[in-house]
Amino acid sequence: MTDSLFFTLWQPLWLTLQLALLSVVILLLIALPLCYWLSQYHGRAKPIIEATIALPLVLPPTVMGFYLLIAFAPDTLLGQSWIAISGQPLAFSFAGIVLGSVIYSFPFVVQPILLSFQQHIRPINQTAATLGITWWRRIVFILLPAVKPALISAITLGFAHTLGEFGLILMIGGNIPGHTQVLSIALYQSVETMQYAQAHWLAGILLGFSFLILVIMYTYNRTFYRMQQC
Repeated sequence: MTDSLFFTLWQPLWLTLQLALLSVVILLLIALPLCYWLSQYHGRAKPIIEATIALPLVLPPTVMGFYLLIAFAPDTLLGQSWIAISGQPLAFSFAGIVLGSVIYSFPFVVQPILLSFQQHIRPINQTAATLGITWWRRIVFILLPAVKPALISAITLGFAHTLGEFGLILMIGGNIPGHTQVLSIALYQSVETMQYAQAHWLAGILLGFSFLILVIMYTYNRTFYRMQQC
C-alpha cells in the first residue's frame, strides 16, 4: 500500500469510526430509559410506539434522509433552531450524519434491549420489592447485569449497522472529504471513478470490521450463557 493510498483510506476510516462510536453512545443514552419505560407500559399506544421504533427497518434510507433535509431546512423552525445552536445548517455536516445514523440504527439498538427488559424486569421487580431494594439499586445491580448480553448485542449491531450505512448519509451529508465522506461513501466514489484498487481496500475494511464485530458478539454471548449454566 502506497502512502497516498494509506492517507486516502485513513480519513474515511477515522470518520466512520467516530460516527459509529458517537452514534452508539447517543443510542444507548436514549434506548435504556425508553426500553425501561416501554417494558412496563401496556397502554393502547404501545403498538404505535413500537411501529415507530421499527420503522427504519422497512423504510428506505433515502426516504428518511429526504424528510430530515425537509425538516431541518434553513427556513423551518427546526432548521432555524439548529442554526442558532450550532451556527451552521444540519445538512452536509458531521452532526447531520450523526443524527441520520442515530435514527437509522435506532431499532437495532432498541429491540435487543427491549426484549431482554421485558423478559427480566417483572421477576426482578417482584423479588426486589419483597427484599425492599430501591429502584435504582435494582436497575444498576440486578437488571443491567441480567441484560448484559442484550446490551452487548445492541452495541455491536448498532456499531456494525452504522459502519455500512450509505443512502441516508449520502442524502443528508453528501460526499465531503474529512466531514461526511465515510467508508461507504468513499467506496461508492471509488467505483464511480473506476479506482478499483482503492475500492477493494475500502470494501475489505468494511467486510473485515463487520465480520470481526459479529464474531466478538457471538463469542461473548456464547461464553456468557455457558457461565450462566455452570
